[in-house]
Amino acid sequence: MAEPTFSKTVTLAITGASGAQYGLRLLQCLLAARVRVWLLISDAARIVINTETDISLPEEEERTECFLSDLYNAEPDQLTLFSKRDWFSPVASGTGAASSLVICPASGGTLSAIACGASNNLIERAADVALKERRQLIIVPREAPYSEVHLENMLKLTRMGAVILPASPGFYQRPQSVEELVDFVVARILSQLQVEQDLLPPWGGQ
Repeated sequence: MAEPTFSKTVTLAITGASGAQYGLRLLQCLLAARVRVWLLISDAARIVINTETDISLPEEEERTECFLSDLYNAEPDQLTLFSKRDWFSPVASGTGAASSLVICPASGGTLSAIACGASNNLIERAADVALKERRQLIIVPREAPYSEVHLENMLKLTRMGAVILPASPGFYQRPQSVEELVDFVVARILSQLQVEQDLLPPWGGQ
């Protein structure tokens, strides 16, 4: 039996900022688009997911991987969840990391750690690798209001080559539900990743 082939590989990190729905919806859309996903979930993100959504993640990471694979109909080997201190995972090295990393949503603490070059956990290390290897890094901050520290960190990361894509949904498409607001942001992320999406028509389209 032939092994499944995927269009590309994307690393997705979900941190403890409010807006877990953005990260989970992005995960669902990436899997539906036959993208292989290497997933990182912080401890705080687990708490936020259990608080903001109807999803209750298992405590064990192996069970979490199976749970999310079943929930979003992932193909065999399409979704891999790495623990926060799995320093032997491919995302921890420039020789193995995927060409794209998305941190969605990104907490202020994660933003700060990446801007300062900290690598205290796998999410921070994966971002450090993306920056040093000049690979695509998309950061989706979800905070309000932004302090001077937040703004300085975002400017610093932009100058390093990261794309700062705030979770700021638009309203020109006249959304009728929270889900449509979430899809607006997710569609913008997918477009940055050059993954085909039909959540949001291009400007000037129907």
